[in-house]
Amino acid sequence: MNLPPHAKQIPSSRHHIRPSAINSGARSVVTKLQKAGFNAQLVGGCVRDLLLGLKPQDFDVATDAHPEEVRALFRRSRLVGRRFRLAHVRMGREIIEVATYRANPTSKDAEQNSDGRLLRDNVYGTLEEDALRRDFTINALYYDPSRGTVIDFTKGMDDLETKTLRIIGPPENRYREDPVRMLRALRFAVKLGFSIEKKSSRPIPLLAHLLKDVPPARMFEEILKLFHGGKATKTYKKIYDYGVFGVLFPYTHRFVQKHPAGITAKLLLGGLKNTDLRVNQGKPVIPAFLFTILLWEPMRDRMKTLHSEGLAPLTACHMAAEEILAMQSGHTLIPRRAAVPIREIWELQLRLENPRLRRPARLLENRRFRAAYDFLLLRIEAGDADPVHGNWWTRLQEAGLSQREQLIRERRGIQKKKTKRKNHGVSRNRRGEKSQHPERR
Repeated sequence: MNLPPHAKQIPSSRHHIRPSAINSGARSVVTKLQKAGFNAQLVGGCVRDLLLGLKPQDFDVATDAHPEEVRALFRRSRLVGRRFRLAHVRMGREIIEVATYRANPTSKDAEQNSDGRLLRDNVYGTLEEDALRRDFTINALYYDPSRGTVIDFTKGMDDLETKTLRIIGPPENRYREDPVRMLRALRFAVKLGFSIEKKSSRPIPLLAHLLKDVPPARMFEEILKLFHGGKATKTYKKIYDYGVFGVLFPYTHRFVQKHPAGITAKLLLGGLKNTDLRVNQGKPVIPAFLFTILLWEPMRDRMKTLHSEGLAPLTACHMAAEEILAMQSGHTLIPRRAAVPIREIWELQLRLENPRLRRPARLLENRRFRAAYDFLLLRIEAGDADPVHGNWWTRLQEAGLSQREQLIRERRGIQKKKTKRKNHGVSRNRRGEKSQHPERR
């Protein structure tokens, strides 16, 4: 493969990529493309992570083969994408993404909207054009596993050494082409511990509003990448400082902005810290729990309003949940698989805090109980719920059958005493009429 003189080729003796760290399926895809007469290399985040000594989450391949040619070469493959066509090649249980080299999006064949966002750019180009078309210099590095060589057109290796995140080309133009690049910049900065180059960071607060135009379905996936990467707490602080959080979650942002050190902020930080802990321990996390935390305060505020208008608490909660989830879906789509458990976890809060709940032990069998219980504990930690409820449900789970009955009787007895104190000596006769105790008249 002939490369221009200004392209750096770094041999295996000068980088730290171990051949054993490369996914066998990705290696097979590159090898088969090269044997068929095409140029092909690993590219993007996998090369970046290999050079940093990290374990890549997935492996992507770039080639001069067109999508239809890739599809013809690999039997277990399919073409995907509207904005840019590419191939997904299945190798065992894994899917390797294979993309054709792209050209500069300023081509007359590219389609953009009035803000400069790319709508369609199926414009194929050379390897160098593909490198210059990528978002950040550290993501524009190519690795040929057959030769053991890293190819660098954008001084990405230099930025890796200085831990600098730098966008390729004029930052404002590149963010307008695809506003999600702003989220990627902030996420990579936190994930890798890099600093964002000044020219690349300066436009973000000014252009954050462009994220409103990104399809909500795509934003849902980007939110999960932001908060399910093991550094959700730092990511939240970063996107808040850059004015991005208010665009993603405007209804929650109002409460945090009004009381920066209030319950909402404490609940968010506590929940995200808990998410980080689970991710870093290899435990599963679900989108529903993340949005349960992020949207709790807007939902509860709306629930209070509906309750004051005469609706029963559970009905008010259900209606408020429907309204807030619908409103948030205009910014980040919340699919049904997440929306249903979110509502259930919220509604269970009312039951967990109700001392007069009938058959509380049966609630332990509810499929959402554990998530609702964990959320209650987070609320208690943030000062949003009475610790008595958390302690009682903890004891109930640990108790045997006979002990559970005793706990239930004790809780109901405490509630009766509280009710009598609230009545201040007021009782009712058999007709339901109020009467005063003689000694308090």
